[in-house]
Amino acid sequence: MIIVIIGPTAVGKTKLSVELAKIYNAEIINGDAMQVYKGMDIATAKIKEEEKEGIVHHLFDICDYTDNYTVYDYQRDARFKIEDIMSRGRNVIIVGGTGLYIKAALYDYRFKEEETRRKYDHLSDEDLYQMVKKIDKSIDIHMNNRRRLERFLEKCDNDSITENCGDTKLYDFFTIGLTTNRDLLYEKINNRVDLMIKDGLLEEARKFYDRGVSSKALKTGIGYKELFEYFDGKVTLDQALYNIKKNSRHYAKRQYTFFNNKFDVTWFDTDYDDFNKTVLSVEDFIDSNISFDSSIDL
Repeated sequence: MIIVIIGPTAVGKTKLSVELAKIYNAEIINGDAMQVYKGMDIATAKIKEEEKEGIVHHLFDICDYTDNYTVYDYQRDARFKIEDIMSRGRNVIIVGGTGLYIKAALYDYRFKEEETRRKYDHLSDEDLYQMVKKIDKSIDIHMNNRRRLERFLEKCDNDSITENCGDTKLYDFFTIGLTTNRDLLYEKINNRVDLMIKDGLLEEARKFYDRGVSSKALKTGIGYKELFEYFDGKVTLDQALYNIKKNSRHYAKRQYTFFNNKFDVTWFDTDYDDFNKTVLSVEDFIDSNISFDSSIDL
């Protein structure tokens, strides 16, 4: 059985995933594009070790923040984890807010990048290295790091784009969405940013800033790009924090739009006062649907 938990930021997805994993003997796969990066913890609201409660988690902290980890990479890695977990007789929970990543993993979502990669199969590491050096002599990639060499060449190939965004499911799964009213959600988002500052977000962002390395993850990650402007002296700290909250709210709107357009979602209101009620509601829904599908194993 595969359970997908989606929803906007700050709505309780992580907590629900752990509770359901305990109930359904499941392992959890990350479905957030930013939480794959090591060290990017506070701004991404990455689950803490003590919050995992012994549940096995996958695809967290799997690459360096300087890596260009793509939706294609996630599709490959997530499908491998799904097959591995289910082969061991356990259930799968995918949780996160990056709808495109989750969609690509679960549907017949193909990339021309697959064809691009195959055209390098006959080349040696040295051949790839020389091709890269012809494009950029200053590139700092070791000759034996074949994966990074191929990625660099793929980025230079304009044909490495989505080829087929089909709606054919590759797996049977339930899609659970957590939601709440807009005013309360925005309040939760604002409060979460304030808590992040108390937990050390400023120091975390400064650590990356002081390294002087630019990367796609840092340029796009909410919480970092806004504080980098503060470190550059372009805005005040108050303005930077305001921008983090504003951008987080706008991102939540985009998440809702994608989820509603691309997934068949059953939505549940988050009960912040008694979260166990939310868990029980979702459990009742899953159990009632399992009873009509004998192919789903618990």
